[in-house]
Amino acid sequence: MPTHEIPRLELDDARFVGQGLARPECVLAFSGNRLLVSDWRGGVTLIRGNGSQKTIIARGEVPPGGLRPNGIAVNRRGEILLAHLDDQVGGVWLMNPDGLARPWLLEVDSVPLPPTNFVYCDDRDRTWITVSTRHIPRTVARSKHIADGYIVVVVDGHAKIVADGIGFTNEAKVDPSGQWLYVNETFGRRLIRFPIDSRAELGRAEIVAEFGPGVFPDGLEFDADGNIWITSVFSNRLLRVDRRGHVETLLDDSVHEFVDVIEQQFSSDSLKDRPPEKIPSRVLRNISSAAFGGSKRQRIFLGCLQGDSISYWDVDTVGAQPPYWDWLNII
Repeated sequence: MPTHEIPRLELDDARFVGQGLARPECVLAFSGNRLLVSDWRGGVTLIRGNGSQKTIIARGEVPPGGLRPNGIAVNRRGEILLAHLDDQVGGVWLMNPDGLARPWLLEVDSVPLPPTNFVYCDDRDRTWITVSTRHIPRTVARSKHIADGYIVVVVDGHAKIVADGIGFTNEAKVDPSGQWLYVNETFGRRLIRFPIDSRAELGRAEIVAEFGPGVFPDGLEFDADGNIWITSVFSNRLLRVDRRGHVETLLDDSVHEFVDVIEQQFSSDSLKDRPPEKIPSRVLRNISSAAFGGSKRQRIFLGCLQGDSISYWDVDTVGAQPPYWDWLNII
């Protein structure tokens, strides 16, 4: 089935929603024109369609220094899951809409979870969790020579590792057909997918797309035509991968001189030694995730690592409806 060509997005057309957000790395869209974003202060922030906000900071059984939510998810009971990206330890916490939180998954096979990147709930009540690397600090794994990331699935309260040896595992989501788990390898510079069987076991990985200079894939989202929209950290790029694996750049707010330096460091295996603290750009602030929202899911929202708001564009494309579209109980 052919897909229509998507026009490039213009930086000058960017609009923003939310204010005073704290590292809104992960953005999720829900019915009712609502957004939920991760909040580095220890919880989430709800952004309503009228622009008003509600920040919920986790309380209860939380780590001494508080939670550092990177990826977030909502399950079918309306509970919020937070992937804890501490410098030394990880895990997933469960938080009620009122903020009361408790540890949900801290180890697998009696081994503590390292700093944990992402969490995702599918429509079969399975929870998928990604760990980018076993190395601490995580920056050590900013290398094409290290591939020790893995994927955990939790089914009926039982957790198991279902994929390993991944080049810095980032976002992982089940596609709308329910047959495949798509995964970004940030420093493997690939989008891969695994077939999912009835026991939530994963088959052999398939390469969907490989990315060239300047692209380090982070977040992913599906549109209704079967394409995958990918965000790239460092370079502030938004890409679309079609069903044939063809990669098209839709948005680029990179500073070429900076990206050239990153490429040189990555090639010489020194990016792990001198990670950049600030990503230069004109408009965007190191985009990291994507979500289709709005009343018709024709608005693309981009989470970011270094900004305090969420950028968005209205597009002709319709986003696929995520399983959690109607699961959020906060209004």
